[in-house]
Amino acid sequence: MKAKNNDFPFQVQISFAKLFEKYRQQLNASNSVEKERAQAVMAIAEAYPKLSTGFDDKKELEAYAPQIDVILSDLFSPILQENEIRAATIPFQNLVFKSTKRYKHILSEAVTDYEPHFNNLDEDHMYIMACCIILSVHYGYQVDFKTPWHYKIPDKHGIEHNYRVMYNGDFVDFIKTDKAKEITKNDFEELIDGFTNIALWKEKFPPGSWVFKGFVIANLFDVTLDVSISNFKSNLLRNNLEKDNISESFESIFKSIFQLKELQIGFSEFNEEDQLFEKFIFKDVDSYILNQKDREHCQTALCEASYYKLFKQKEFYCISNVPKYHKRYPDNKLYKKLLNQGIKSAILASIINKEGKVLGVLELVSPNINHLNSINANKLKTIMPFLVDSVIRSKKQIENKLELIIQEECTSLHPSVHWKFRNEAKRYLKSIAQGTPTYFKEVVFEDVFPLYGQIDIKSSSEVRNQATIKDLILQLEHIQEIIKQIHTLEPLPIYEHLQFRISNYLTELRDGLQVDSERQVLKFLHSEIIPLFKHLATKNESIKNLIEDYDQRIDQNSGLIYKHRKDYDDAVMIINKRMASIIDKKQVEAQAMYPHYFERFKTDGVEHNLYIGEAITKNNSFDKIYLYNLRLWQLQVMCEMENSYYKIKDQLPVPLTVASMILAFNNSLSLRFRMDEKRFDVDGTYNARYEVVKKRVDKANIKGTEERVTQEGKIVIIYSQKEDEKEYLKYITFLQHKKQLDTDVEIVELEDLQGVTGLKAIRVSVLYSKQKDNKKEYYTYDDLISEIAN
Repeated sequence: MKAKNNDFPFQVQISFAKLFEKYRQQLNASNSVEKERAQAVMAIAEAYPKLSTGFDDKKELEAYAPQIDVILSDLFSPILQENEIRAATIPFQNLVFKSTKRYKHILSEAVTDYEPHFNNLDEDHMYIMACCIILSVHYGYQVDFKTPWHYKIPDKHGIEHNYRVMYNGDFVDFIKTDKAKEITKNDFEELIDGFTNIALWKEKFPPGSWVFKGFVIANLFDVTLDVSISNFKSNLLRNNLEKDNISESFESIFKSIFQLKELQIGFSEFNEEDQLFEKFIFKDVDSYILNQKDREHCQTALCEASYYKLFKQKEFYCISNVPKYHKRYPDNKLYKKLLNQGIKSAILASIINKEGKVLGVLELVSPNINHLNSINANKLKTIMPFLVDSVIRSKKQIENKLELIIQEECTSLHPSVHWKFRNEAKRYLKSIAQGTPTYFKEVVFEDVFPLYGQIDIKSSSEVRNQATIKDLILQLEHIQEIIKQIHTLEPLPIYEHLQFRISNYLTELRDGLQVDSERQVLKFLHSEIIPLFKHLATKNESIKNLIEDYDQRIDQNSGLIYKHRKDYDDAVMIINKRMASIIDKKQVEAQAMYPHYFERFKTDGVEHNLYIGEAITKNNSFDKIYLYNLRLWQLQVMCEMENSYYKIKDQLPVPLTVASMILAFNNSLSLRFRMDEKRFDVDGTYNARYEVVKKRVDKANIKGTEERVTQEGKIVIIYSQKEDEKEYLKYITFLQHKKQLDTDVEIVELEDLQGVTGLKAIRVSVLYSKQKDNKKEYYTYDDLISEIAN
């Protein structure tokens, strides 16, 4: 005790003087029992005056132990020994001279050599707390130094128990010594402004300058559950999903909540769209439902009872004795799965959002029978609201991260417009910081000029359908041959019937793919042929060989022969890659000429959008000369793409033709970024006319004819204003001079589209260049086709 005087503001003297004063007041009590008790205590006080004057030697404390035990007996009722956690002690020291049985039991169950200490107080903090007590008790200053003090006591099983400590200071006096300094109001004001300045506090309250005379009663309350829940909430808010060991930190908290050393936690994320359980995206969270799988359908992963409980009733599903229930229901896949992982009891809890949708399943498991059950499962009800919020927030974080990756990899903002989004983000953050309600506004670029072009694969749907028909015919022919041979080996009428049906399907397909033909054939294959082949493969070695040969011919994912359709898909991919690479490369050069917005899309061909104007460049430098330049550049690039295509035409696995088109729009428009759709779109009713023309004009006919305006070997420029016609004719003349376009220019009127009239088109043939005898020669499309044919 004396050692503390060197680094503590007061010297400690254990004294029971104030306790004796309480009993002295009871000497005249009307209750005879109380009076007799007071007389017995006061007899001890008179016989042992040192108990009143005080002492600071631990040996004296031991010498007076029998007397102390008697005089404190009222404060430690024998009836409450097993329940209350109480000790007579000195504040901030581990000196206990009387305690209840439960207090002693708690310490006996603690880890070896454990000494109680406050887990939220260091030595400097305790020194300042002691000074604050003097300021409050002796000087009467209003000092709110109250703060929860906790003991964290780990038991021998490694489970932490938290106890809140509350002191009763009714039996304490503070006495000044010669070293004590008088604390003025100015001193007080200086101290309350310098709480963390330990040197200041030691200056005003020198070590050992006050005497603490008396003792305190420490009452401890088990707040393990409350602290665990608080830690749980803190962890939910603090955890970095990518860096923190979520499973480990949460497991320790759940162990404290359930008081189970071997408890483990898992989590299965639920994908509502696909009805799948999926492993949590960050690696340290296990899933005992999935059992090493990355994903599994929820109804396959669970048994009927657990699925109904978690998804229909949306309640906890508890298995207190897994071996017992597995023995009773050996076919139950969930019980078998848990038992194989060494799990003997488990609680599965649905994480439900406010809309009642299942977000995932929390899994608490134990290797011990009955440790987890329907009774202690109710502890989860306290923490579920916080867990739901955390799961929602975590899923949102993951979705945001995935969206960011998608945006960076697939739909990132074009550099030409990034600056405006950055400006809006700055405005948004500034408003948030100032506490002003706001939202992220849609970004709009006013008064920009659009350019659109496409190089489209002609009759792509028809060619795709023909490829599909050929594959289906090929597959049915293989099946028909197998059925014939099976019928020879096993002459059953049903095989004859199957051959008849296959012949009918083949006739329908050869006559042309009907709307429902493909679906009917697929249904026939999946519902009848595949099950039949699985059955027959086990009956006869020769039949098995036939079916294995058939299996090698089909695509295992679709169950269909993928030959002609693959040739078509490969041809489209080759064209798209070649065309996209050309325009992407040329775009780098175009951006260097003058900044503008650019985007392209691969479909059955390649489309591109260009937008140019002051609103995009922000440099107050735009002039229409840059628009005219971009239009000429676009026309030249289309010529190059056409030439590049016809250089690879003979190498394609399927013969395909393309047609090129440019849409000239005379007026400027507004370009708006749709936040909900994450894409740019034209703004306003009038501007929407531009989008209508883009989508429909390539399928339009020349007025009064059945001839499509777009045509292989020609570039078509669609327009509605006379000035556009004059402008593009100038560009055509220039490119004729450069041997990129032929002289067969024609101007045609187009049929009216829905809501759009007065469209015209310039059509002109592309000249295709070819090196011959070290000399470049030029061909029209018809010349090229004629040469290829010869």
